[in-house]
Amino acid sequence: MASRWNWTMVVVALGVLVLTAAACGDSDGEEASSGSASATGSAPATSGPPSTAAPSSDGSTAAVPAATTATSAAPAAGEGTFPLIIETSSGPVTIEARPERIVSISPTATEMLFAIGAGPQVVAVDEFSYYPAEAPVTDLSGFEPNVEAILGYEPDLVVMSGDPSDVVASLDAAGVPGLLLPAAEVIDDTYTQIEQLGAATGSVGGAAELVGQMQADIADLTARVPANDEPLTYYHELDDLLFTVTSSTFIGQVYALAGLENVADAADPQGEAFGYPQLSAEYLITADPDLIFLADTKCCGQNATTLAARPGFDQLTALQEGNVVELDDDVASRWGPRIVDFLAAIVAAVNAVPAGTG
Repeated sequence: MASRWNWTMVVVALGVLVLTAAACGDSDGEEASSGSASATGSAPATSGPPSTAAPSSDGSTAAVPAATTATSAAPAAGEGTFPLIIETSSGPVTIEARPERIVSISPTATEMLFAIGAGPQVVAVDEFSYYPAEAPVTDLSGFEPNVEAILGYEPDLVVMSGDPSDVVASLDAAGVPGLLLPAAEVIDDTYTQIEQLGAATGSVGGAAELVGQMQADIADLTARVPANDEPLTYYHELDDLLFTVTSSTFIGQVYALAGLENVADAADPQGEAFGYPQLSAEYLITADPDLIFLADTKCCGQNATTLAARPGFDQLTALQEGNVVELDDDVASRWGPRIVDFLAAIVAAVNAVPAGTG
């Protein structure tokens, strides 16, 4: 179920509900179809860093650039200048003072908040924000956010990934800032959102440290990718109906860091499926990828055994040679700090393939 939430939000943010039809045949599909949120896509990586604001000499609030790398001078976690303005893709958000009661109805934002050191300020999170373990999980819904329920936690900041029913406007009317951080389209969007949350929560230093560590870890992992005469090919499975991703998606970009070639790209050459095509069994068997990554181990109970039981799939090279990777659905679907873990699993799988394959 958790994977349904994450991927519904990803697809919604890209303006397509293709995954709502890709149910595993259980109750999760019904909840996924209710997530018809409308969210503006992330700003391109070239659009610059988020903006904070500091009081000017006349008492007004003026925007100033925020730190963009871990090497930039930044206050320690818990410090910051308020009031400030966070420039987001959906418009500016003014935060008058360091928030002490944060509500997150975005599993990815929840992971970011705890990773930058703002966890103690978080008083409630949605039902699928169960990582890290100390997150205060409630029955708040991200599919159908209830403004009254959210306000019941007396928040001074609410963080969301989508705005299915103009919740941000309702929060604004109640005097509570709503920070909308939609699904990342490129990896730099992840860094930008972490920095935005750092500024918004007074954890600028923690955010800068996290971004710097992620960048260093990713550089280290990509350096471990072996050089092959021909790139290894892969298939990433979203569910057992063979919905997948292409290289144009955020997930596809993570795989590209490991030098892999996506067999699904040819299935969506014009981007008509917005990078989330549904393959046929015949297509996948013919493509015969070197590696298969299952990101539906939780939502659909898939593994190498269930994959091999599908008609004709036992002839796939990846199955025959033990190159099927069972991923954690959440790690493979959230664009937060754990993209490092996702890339690490991919790189480990690549290194396990015998030299000369591909």
